[in-house]
Amino acid sequence: MDNAEGMDNAEDMDNAREESFDVVVVGGGAAGLAGALTLVRARRSVLVIDSGSPRNAPAAHMHGYLGLDGESPAALLAKGRAEVEGYGGRIRPGTAVAADRLPDGGFLVRCGDGSTVRAGRLLVATGLVDELPAVPGLGARWGRDVLHCPYCHGWEVRDRPVAVLADGPLAVHQAQMWRHWSERTSLLAHTWPLGEEDRELAAALGIRVIEGEVTGLVVEDDRLTAVTLAGGEAVECRALVVAPRFTARSGVLSSLGLPATGMTRDGHVIGRSVESDPATGATALRGVWVAGNVTAPLEKVAGAAAQGAQAAAAINADLIEAETRRALEAHRAGAAAGAAAVSAAVSAAATVSG
Repeated sequence: MDNAEGMDNAEDMDNAREESFDVVVVGGGAAGLAGALTLVRARRSVLVIDSGSPRNAPAAHMHGYLGLDGESPAALLAKGRAEVEGYGGRIRPGTAVAADRLPDGGFLVRCGDGSTVRAGRLLVATGLVDELPAVPGLGARWGRDVLHCPYCHGWEVRDRPVAVLADGPLAVHQAQMWRHWSERTSLLAHTWPLGEEDRELAAALGIRVIEGEVTGLVVEDDRLTAVTLAGGEAVECRALVVAPRFTARSGVLSSLGLPATGMTRDGHVIGRSVESDPATGATALRGVWVAGNVTAPLEKVAGAAAQGAQAAAAINADLIEAETRRALEAHRAGAAAGAAAVSAAVSAAATVSG
């Protein structure tokens, strides 16, 4: 056996060992697990590849999810994984880093540990990364009392002192929103120049504008009590509202030619997401769907789960269509072969009788 032949045989053995699934779901958050649950209940073979780093991991509770308000994100995901596995789905810890389109229309998913898996269809629900403003101590409080979504956390800090950090084009809008939950809302000018209209709007709503760059947070008994300014002033607050830059985790999608594109506000990029059909999550590449924050950065947990289920239904419909097409082609081929055999038999019989 020469070396080339040995390499070919080794490659064949590796290919034989690769597992194949109807659908591989990349990402095990609410969107990915909801999609996987829908698919396994549709009797599809499903593998979920989960890196174990959900966006909302710092938060102790989630809110606004009907029937699960106040549930911890970790508990929700644990229940979701158990449900998926209960119907025969597989969940594999790991990170999918890239995918290749195969000649048969399927995909080869490559993981960070060097392993690969084949998929007939892909559902990518990898979420996003919140890139936070560069304020010392801010990251440690993220999801606790450093917040961005009033629908997620507004009730918990209602009527308390709330400070909004102005470091981008969303700041005035955020102050306007959070003012609804607390009349004690302040707008910290920080590094973003506030125009006359911004200041007029703040004055009309009773929002105090405070000049000066924020230099740090004051935490007492593991609770935020104030922020400090460059001039030495401390501004009381029980919640600091920021506008993170929403950056999609799009590595697998980029490897397939589906890069994230910029989201803009007033000419400024506030994040990056992957475009998809809003009703089904279908991307521009046939066979690939997305759901959750990777395509809808502002979506909350309940909405992300709904997107996962919708995408899964679209995937199953696509698989049924492909299966029907193959069955019809096989049926027609069989009918044609049968007709040809009958014709041949008749011709043979006529020849013999002649």
